[in-house]
Amino acid sequence: MGNGNQQISICILEEQTQLTLSDLCRACAIDAERIIELVDVGVLEPQGREPASWIFVGASLHRARKALRLQRDLGIDLAGAALALELLDEIASLRARLRAMGG
Repeated sequence: MGNGNQQISICILEEQTQLTLSDLCRACAIDAERIIELVDVGVLEPQGREPASWIFVGASLHRARKALRLQRDLGIDLAGAALALELLDEIASLRARLRAMGG
């Protein structure tokens, strides 16, 4: 196997979990400006009017990481990542409706 020096980080967040801007920055290992960009393009939708008072739900962490991964791995800009996430959400919604209809 390995030498045992590898570190695995697992974080389970529920929808009721609330994260501040700084919490989200730490969890994604990015600065606040990048989170603000994610909000500006519609990837994240915080509660609150200004960045200092923003609160994010737990699912925002997964969504932010996915957008950043799309940007890094595919070389698309944040607007493209936002569109990709919107389309993935729509596919998931349609699949759920199809399952509910017995398909």
